[in-house]
Amino acid sequence: MRVRIAVAVMAALLALYLVFAIRYGLVLLGVGTPVAIGLGVGMLVLPLLALGLTAAELVFAVRAEALGRRLEAEGGLPTEQLPLTASGRIERGAADEVFPTYRAAVEADPENWRPWFRLALAYDASGDRRRARWATRTAIRLSRARVE
Repeated sequence: MRVRIAVAVMAALLALYLVFAIRYGLVLLGVGTPVAIGLGVGMLVLPLLALGLTAAELVFAVRAEALGRRLEAEGGLPTEQLPLTASGRIERGAADEVFPTYRAAVEADPENWRPWFRLALAYDASGDRRRARWATRTAIRLSRARVE
């Protein structure tokens, strides 16, 4: 719940920023000098780019969360009880030990989103966030392409 509140606050702050940036961008365009016009265009384009990227991240998060809930409802989430560090994170060495199991499951059924999502969880537990996002995106793509 705390994450949702934080996302809502950040979205509200982004919306406020967009209002001011667009307003001042239009003011700068109205000045008419080449430098002001360039700055005005920048103040219009960059916030809209930020809005688009933020929207894409929110869509990714919603879809990934939906896949996680679906896999949990099916009883398909990983069941290993891995040791935790003092901070509450999974010990990387333990995560690395179970990782080959999830990679083999993906190799055995590469068109099924479930092994891909479990692989994403394994990447995340191992601390490889870039590959975790890649595997999650693959799982999302496969789940949307395959009606079950």
